[in-house]
Amino acid sequence: MENPDNDVRGRAATEWLAWEDAVISMEYNGQPGTYGNRPDDARLAFVRICSHYFANDGFLEDGVLIRGAGRLAGIPGVLVHGRGDLGGPVITAWELARAWPGAELVVIEDSGHTGRAAMQEALDAAGDRLFAAITEGPPAGPVSPG
Repeated sequence: MENPDNDVRGRAATEWLAWEDAVISMEYNGQPGTYGNRPDDARLAFVRICSHYFANDGFLEDGVLIRGAGRLAGIPGVLVHGRGDLGGPVITAWELARAWPGAELVVIEDSGHTGRAAMQEALDAAGDRLFAAITEGPPAGPVSPG
């Protein structure tokens, strides 16, 4: 995607998106052309961003998020993941939920990477639970004179 030739970049983006579309089309309710049907500038931007992060390992040392997840203890979190996500398997969300004390994992059985109605409902419910958790604050107790 860094090649100065527009045609080379265009072909690379087309091939990348063909792979993305093939993976997505195999998911529950997958739709052919989910990524490839975008306008040319959006296709190029998507592939440039994805390839940049892949080439740089997401700018993170391998495994650092799972190893450091224990530092999130006390911070509420809900991980919502589609069981059929072939590009980002549910095992990663499961490992993070195990490493993050107090995190909740919600697996949507009939969803993949692009989500469906059940995914949106789970995200909305998770947002409501998180909002309630942060607005309720610690339980009220006796106040000692200070």
